[in-house]
Amino acid sequence: MALQHIPPIQCLLTFEAVARLRNAARAADELCVTASAVSHRIRQLESHLGYKLFGRSDFTLTADGAACLAQVRTGLAAFQQLSSRRGAKTGTRLRVAVTPTFCRQFVMPRLELFRNAYPDIELVLQVSIPLLDVTAEEADLEIRFGTGGYTDIEHRLVLEDMLTPACSPSYLNEFGPFDGFESASEMAEVRLIRSPLEPWAAWFEATGVAMTEPTGGAQFNDIGLIYDAAASGFGVALLRLKMGASWLESGRLVKLSTRTVSSAHAHYVCWKAGAMERWECAAFVDWLQQSLA
Repeated sequence: MALQHIPPIQCLLTFEAVARLRNAARAADELCVTASAVSHRIRQLESHLGYKLFGRSDFTLTADGAACLAQVRTGLAAFQQLSSRRGAKTGTRLRVAVTPTFCRQFVMPRLELFRNAYPDIELVLQVSIPLLDVTAEEADLEIRFGTGGYTDIEHRLVLEDMLTPACSPSYLNEFGPFDGFESASEMAEVRLIRSPLEPWAAWFEATGVAMTEPTGGAQFNDIGLIYDAAASGFGVALLRLKMGASWLESGRLVKLSTRTVSSAHAHYVCWKAGAMERWECAAFVDWLQQSLA
């Protein structure tokens, strides 16, 4: 058998553990991964081999699975040695297009967990433009920021958020204090940072203020830049509580109200029809949803 046709070693180890323990949860504990990772590795191995390994939910082996297990146990030590000599790329490449701030705040801090769970996935992150749904290159999965209801692609909601106004402590000292930032007079006395990603209309409607979207002042097309601008004293930003948590926790921004309102925009993971049949796509989507739950 040529080396490139040998299944990923993590899949073989997982198969052996599940077959021996007859329990996915116990196998996951032994391998220090999630039960979902175990399921995806078995699916990957079955896809690689072209036949089912287990016939029933109690992990009874099929005839092909039993024959495979004997071979795996005989050759596992050799495969482990081969896997340590990774001169050539043998991983499964997965391209994910993701919006910049979502990537920095939610994906990058969790990447080590993903790598540990799925070491055979070679993850390639690419930039997508919020609301415009434009990607620099073709991607297997895409994180979109928008209103949902997409008709050109299959999708799943991964992150909703609430909004509240916030500014830097120095800006608050200069222009505050504010009484909940819920009156037209308070809003008219400050600079409202503008962005098509987070229109002020949601806040105006929630507070009953008859104001139109501001037409002057700083405007940004990236959520992280909005918050950085507010932290630098540019004015008041409409802050997403989950997305902007690190700005609040660090004290760079402070909330001006106890009121929160729903955003019309949310983050969705999207894919073309048939992509979920690929184990690596299903693994990333499940991991992302679980990590953001």
